[in-house]
Amino acid sequence: MPAPLRVGLAGLGTVGQGVVKLLREDAAALALKAGRPLPLARVVSRTPRPQVALGGAPFATDLAALIDADDVDVIVETIASADADAALAAAKGLLAGAIETGKHFVTANKALIARHGDALVAAREAGIHVGFEAAVAGGVPIINAIAQGLAANRIEWLAGIVNGTCNHILTAMARDGQGFGAALADAQRRGYAEADPTFDVDGIDAAHKVAILAHLAFGAPLALDRVHVEGIRNIDAEDLAGARELGFRVKHLGIAERGAVPRAHPCLLPEDGLMAKVDGVLNAVQVHGHAVGSTFHVGPGAGAAPTASAIVANLIEIARGAPPALPAPAEDVATAPIGALRCRHYLRIPAADQPGVFAQCAELLSRHDVSIESAIQRGAIQRGGAAADWVPIVILTDAAQEAKMQTIVAALGGLDGVAGPIQRIRVADFAGAV
Repeated sequence: MPAPLRVGLAGLGTVGQGVVKLLREDAAALALKAGRPLPLARVVSRTPRPQVALGGAPFATDLAALIDADDVDVIVETIASADADAALAAAKGLLAGAIETGKHFVTANKALIARHGDALVAAREAGIHVGFEAAVAGGVPIINAIAQGLAANRIEWLAGIVNGTCNHILTAMARDGQGFGAALADAQRRGYAEADPTFDVDGIDAAHKVAILAHLAFGAPLALDRVHVEGIRNIDAEDLAGARELGFRVKHLGIAERGAVPRAHPCLLPEDGLMAKVDGVLNAVQVHGHAVGSTFHVGPGAGAAPTASAIVANLIEIARGAPPALPAPAEDVATAPIGALRCRHYLRIPAADQPGVFAQCAELLSRHDVSIESAIQRGAIQRGGAAADWVPIVILTDAAQEAKMQTIVAALGGLDGVAGPIQRIRVADFAGAV
């Protein structure tokens, strides 16, 4: 049997412990799949965890112990920290050290991949394999699917639920009629959301992931500032009810289309589609290629075991000598701005409880050459135990350009009969969607 691929592990949080468990308990089976053993050679963690059985691997608290070690062939980075910037800096330092010392590298840190594409280029030039299957959608092998399984395809678009926290919150709001705050608090109690949920609920986590997917699919730049980002804080239970009445579900998606800016934001999805049925903390990604059509990938998006599964899959690839995930040729890096996007739009307009407001809204849309596909007008809603002095008008428009809809929403807000901010949610319309 060929020489072992000796693994150095950085981080002993839940994911790191999951990696240790797989390498220790499934060593024989993994060696058969990899073609050689995958022994745990060294472990580094800022916090000693003597209760974790390391199988005799030396333990240290200094990351340099991995970088400088001559008995480590691949560094696995699973550093967990409440300080995301500190974790990113540590991961970046480990990757730089791995490149300098000729070690392969595997990470679950999506920010490292999405923000430091130059390091990936340097690794490739140095012959270093960087594995990051665990950085997007946890246990769903979407990186490998795009880079290897769908390599014969010209990817036209991809869209996915790539943040389990947002999906859990929106699922709870739709199921129980909860407001965002109550659903978030419940997610925090269950351990699905951090004490500071900003990274998840403001769409930043999803933006990192869609940047990576767009890079793999189209060769788009690995740059977070080129992704349009919106979160779910402004989604109301009334929006979920209105969407359902129109035949839709509300999901937070990461979307990348060839020639368009990648984006992460709430969307309406037809309720009979597969993506709309993905609830709770599950992740799902649909990829549409010119030859295969649409493929649908679903599974757990986070957790120790699914993430460790993706990490060890990368170790097996490296042991076999498989090439790393590479982006498509970069001829399509030019992208149209978000203002050029064309789709249907959901509008929830808080209207004064008086005659003629809907007619005003409809006339304004018509003046801008935007047709109404469907509309709902309810009675006064209840807030704080008393009837509100406004009623929600819900409108589903025909397809219209984003820039035009921004102008329309501003104009609607200036009508005398409109009593507050207008909610707008894009409809995810894709040819070949399932």
